[in-house]
Amino acid sequence: MNLATLTVIPTIPLNGVEILNTNLRTTRVTHFKQPVKRNKMAGRPTDYKHEYNEQARKLCLLGAVDRELADFFDVEESTINNWKLKHPEFLESIKAGKELADSNVVDRLYQRAMGFEHDSEEIKVVSDGAGNGSSIERVPIRKIYPPDTVAAIFWLKNRQKDKWRDKTETGFTDSQGNDRPLIYIPDNNRDKEIEHK
Repeated sequence: MNLATLTVIPTIPLNGVEILNTNLRTTRVTHFKQPVKRNKMAGRPTDYKHEYNEQARKLCLLGAVDRELADFFDVEESTINNWKLKHPEFLESIKAGKELADSNVVDRLYQRAMGFEHDSEEIKVVSDGAGNGSSIERVPIRKIYPPDTVAAIFWLKNRQKDKWRDKTETGFTDSQGNDRPLIYIPDNNRDKEIEHK
């Protein structure tokens, strides 16, 4: 077949069959696939159960993070993230548990930073005197905890970063926007004229 004699006629799709005519004598027929309807629920069925909401909330109250939730429910961490997207009530239960746990820690940190006191009792062995034996008594006391400097510094560095962080802003940045320190280079008398003797 001579390439100069080829006459190309546009492709004509016809009920799943594509007819391609290259010249009047030769006709080639090819079949093409119809679009496949995909099931939206492809893959393994979910292991999620509604009772997981309360379990996740309680675990988060104890300080669990997503990786630990995945270990508890015997799934991958990506599955926990998928459950959060597909089940808003699961996400809300995790948020509720984490927020309450975090607020309790914040309260305790604040108390340590400020100092606090509370009522308590001690158990003491008290002698009855003159060798008559002894008895055990509960004695009420007031415990006083002075302010904790480390807790105060931690609180301030996180709550008032601009005033209390260790890193200081110099106002000079590199091309990536990172803060660059100022470098002091002493002149070592380089600017003075050298006297020749």
